[in-house]
Amino acid sequence: MYEIAETAGFHGAHAIWSVSDSEGLTPVLGCVEDDGTEGLERFAFDDVADAVRVGGERLREGRPGRVRAAFVVDAFLHLPRGRTDALIIDAVEYAPRRRSIRIAVPYRPHNTAQGFAVYRPKFLETSGFTDPDYETLGAAFYAGVDSHEQAAAVWNAHLLDESA
Repeated sequence: MYEIAETAGFHGAHAIWSVSDSEGLTPVLGCVEDDGTEGLERFAFDDVADAVRVGGERLREGRPGRVRAAFVVDAFLHLPRGRTDALIIDAVEYAPRRRSIRIAVPYRPHNTAQGFAVYRPKFLETSGFTDPDYETLGAAFYAGVDSHEQAAAVWNAHLLDESA
């Protein structure tokens, strides 16, 4: 029902796998075409702000034949406990009607005294949905995480039950 959330989960998991042992994430755009093929584009620019701008534009514009896409960037999220590292996932479903979601996945970087950790995702925004079912969206998101075997293993091994 919510393939957009599955796509966001898959690419969010891929990004968690990337930051689990590195200093950050090169912004990535993962997509699904109408023939079922999937693609991944990395935005390795000298200026991260340029990479985020160009990747965000490509997500918003889409292209003929593209069904949905997810753009993932490494950022900070301001939570009650303070500034937290987080992956921000913007996902768009282009057809049959345009819908979008924004999800944050807070995490603790590997180079901290406590080591790498992943916190529960947080839905930040939805657009184009009539009464979104967040329980179903969350289940679809985790189905996407689990569909990426290598990344799901890292995610599940470092998932903290507490909220960030």
